[in-house]
Amino acid sequence: MSGSEAAGTPGQDGEQRSDDQGVSAPSEQAEHPPEASLLQEHREEILEHAGPAEGVEDYSQYLLVADEVKAGYVPEVNILDGCTLTLREGEVVGIIGPNGAGKSTLIKTIFGLLPVRGGTITLRGGSIVNCSAHELVSNGVGYVPQSQNIFPSLTVEENLEMGVFLRPKVFQKRLAVVSELFPLLGERRKAKAGALSGGERQMVAMGRALMMEPSVLLLDEPTAGLSPIFQDEVFHRVREINATGVSVIMVEQNARRCLQVCDRGYVLDQGRNAYTGTGRELLDDPNVVELYLGTLAKAG
Repeated sequence: MSGSEAAGTPGQDGEQRSDDQGVSAPSEQAEHPPEASLLQEHREEILEHAGPAEGVEDYSQYLLVADEVKAGYVPEVNILDGCTLTLREGEVVGIIGPNGAGKSTLIKTIFGLLPVRGGTITLRGGSIVNCSAHELVSNGVGYVPQSQNIFPSLTVEENLEMGVFLRPKVFQKRLAVVSELFPLLGERRKAKAGALSGGERQMVAMGRALMMEPSVLLLDEPTAGLSPIFQDEVFHRVREINATGVSVIMVEQNARRCLQVCDRGYVLDQGRNAYTGTGRELLDDPNVVELYLGTLAKAG
């Protein structure tokens, strides 16, 4: 956990912040055995020598680039401390890491919900720094937040209609496309969204983001709070969405499953790049397994 993040309080990016003051309460000491402390030291050592995940020289070669980005919620306090991410056409990119690493902050910064304090973000080679969320939607970027991502008092159909408010004339056409991808939405189009299960609501949120026919879809913890069955359903739908030509950036706490379905993955830690590689490379990396897929990762 970075010293730039507020200690011991839930962050605005929905990620729980851990204590950063160097003094642990007795109960915390009992929960974290010496092995966990050694792993934490190992993480700190890695981050001391970590550089950008990859060198980015020509932004036009990528669909989206976030290069050496710094951002945060409180003035002069950065949650992101120079992290780098690239997305190519047709890719699914996963972002994993411990709680408080800045994963959701990165997604929100890309979508223009937080100001960029350093570095740059480009879409198709052009800067999107300081672009508003509705401008990004118009330019083909869809976003599904982790929570409060539907209008519960509206029907499924009305929720989908809200997703295309910038282009109302294409509503029927896009409704047909999204209903084919998510048959349940077509079947329950007149049902109140608030009456649906958690997994079904997530389908509504994803469907609404797809109504504007985005080329990039940003997903923030799409399986959070869902049963294992619905988690598998969400991951399956992500691959189906990708198969239609939509490139996806997905933040996930279910790290192993995320790495199984993504083309490339990034491990963030304290707002910086710790590891990057294909999903399989990260799953097979003993350091990633030890530091980020084991008990310490769960503890944050």
